[in-house]
Amino acid sequence: MNSRIPKEILEKVRQIEVRTNRLVNDSLAGSYHSVFKGRGMNFDEVREYVPGDDIRTIDWNVTARTGNPHIKKFVEERELTIMLMIDISGSGEFGSKDTSKREMMAELGSVLAFSAVRNNDKVGLILFTDFIELFIPPQKGRTHILRVIREILVYKPERQATDLRLPLDFINRVVKRKCVAFLISDFCLGNDFDHNLEEISRKLQITNKHHDLVSLAITDPRELELPNVGWITIEDAETGEQVELNTADPSIRQGYQVIAADRQQKLKHAMQSSGVDLLNLSTDTAYLTPLLGFFQARRRRMHQ
Repeated sequence: MNSRIPKEILEKVRQIEVRTNRLVNDSLAGSYHSVFKGRGMNFDEVREYVPGDDIRTIDWNVTARTGNPHIKKFVEERELTIMLMIDISGSGEFGSKDTSKREMMAELGSVLAFSAVRNNDKVGLILFTDFIELFIPPQKGRTHILRVIREILVYKPERQATDLRLPLDFINRVVKRKCVAFLISDFCLGNDFDHNLEEISRKLQITNKHHDLVSLAITDPRELELPNVGWITIEDAETGEQVELNTADPSIRQGYQVIAADRQQKLKHAMQSSGVDLLNLSTDTAYLTPLLGFFQARRRRMHQ
């Protein structure tokens, strides 16, 4: 790995590798494998027909040549391409607890990447703000995965704002074959939330037709509920806009909570109407249990 990278970042990469390797070994790899299917079925071999076989799979050429009925046997094409689309805009740097939203996004991306490698899948990366900051084409292997993790952790974005339409357009244009795409973001859509969400909803629907799109929304508890600490100044990390609030006023805290809950509900509805699976995660809560539950619920739905 690059010697110019600060030691503390290299140590962070190693810690994430150790921790996520253990999680993948213990819990996630099997769930991941059973949830995400390959691109289709590949021809494997021809064998003699036995009662109970699907007659639609009969190979008539071999049957005519041998005089005995034969069928074509197929196996699932397991290899997948996983694309991680990670929001690295300014709002991700916020964290009221020990972990910032961006750090949590990095670890989630790492867990998914290692799960993919364990299943011999390719992994690619798109880092974005309000433009595509970095694109790493899908590849396999530990060295490639460590590069992906390093970039998620250390990449310094040129811009601070967010435009979720861009990675969705980009993946449709660049990744031609169907992939599993994880959109990992805090979904901070600015003051014009409703209009921006309406625009994004259309892009979500289009992308989900081309690929298997999954959204992971990362929030911090302070974004959902204000503490009672008197006057505070809230700054938008992407625009620099500041607002002063008196958190000692119960109506201010309640109004803030109502707006936050309304936005979460609207985001959930937009995902559902676009056919996109959504998992909400918080920086103050361990992500493994909800992630496993999410995979298991998805698997049950697929087999209904």
